[in-house]
Amino acid sequence: MFLNKVTLLNEERKKGYPFNIPVVQSLTELELTHPVTYLVGENGSGKSTLLEGIADVCGFNTAGGGRNNQYEVDAAGSDLSDYLRLSWMPKVTNGFFLRAESFYQFASHVDQMGSYDAYGGKSLHHQSHGESFMSLFLNRFDGRALYLLDEPEAALSPQRQLTFLRIIHELVEEENCQFIIATHSPILLGYPGASILSFDGGAIQAIDYEQTHHVQVTKYFLDHREKFLKELFEE
Repeated sequence: MFLNKVTLLNEERKKGYPFNIPVVQSLTELELTHPVTYLVGENGSGKSTLLEGIADVCGFNTAGGGRNNQYEVDAAGSDLSDYLRLSWMPKVTNGFFLRAESFYQFASHVDQMGSYDAYGGKSLHHQSHGESFMSLFLNRFDGRALYLLDEPEAALSPQRQLTFLRIIHELVEEENCQFIIATHSPILLGYPGASILSFDGGAIQAIDYEQTHHVQVTKYFLDHREKFLKELFEE
């Protein structure tokens, strides 16, 4: 564990986004108690907003990357970072912010820098979306680091998500890494011993795996597919 607390400062906050998001309005302190923490909730609940703010305070590129990846993408900044304070024990500077929606621009940045040897020796653009994500995880992620991942499952098949769980496990157990992951994937949420924080309901709350809406909806769909679809289409 490196990052153990995120505090939203009480000083006067701006009006409008992101301070009109219920979770942001109610946030004072968020304690991180496990090496792997998942952020879950509906679209617009504030998961990515908080993750981007943390990444910005860490000095990671908010479009995706680490401290040394300098490039710009429109609308990739954070309006929250000036109001966040991070508590460390101890502080680390190594890490990476994965922003799935702007990964294409990150891959272009890697090509422009001529540094794709550090990502498996092949341009990320010359791999499938899922392969490029796996190249990142296998070649760029290493020890004593904080990894902030926004919907890493976006490019991964179910089998690749299982492979990624193994990568997380090895990095946590053998390389002393910490992960904070915003996800909608019931597979990724199954990592044993992880902390799951729900952003639904207007305040951040810890919940069990089986309580997540993602797991409940997916399980109901798989168990009652025909009934589920009939009800959906008849609404």
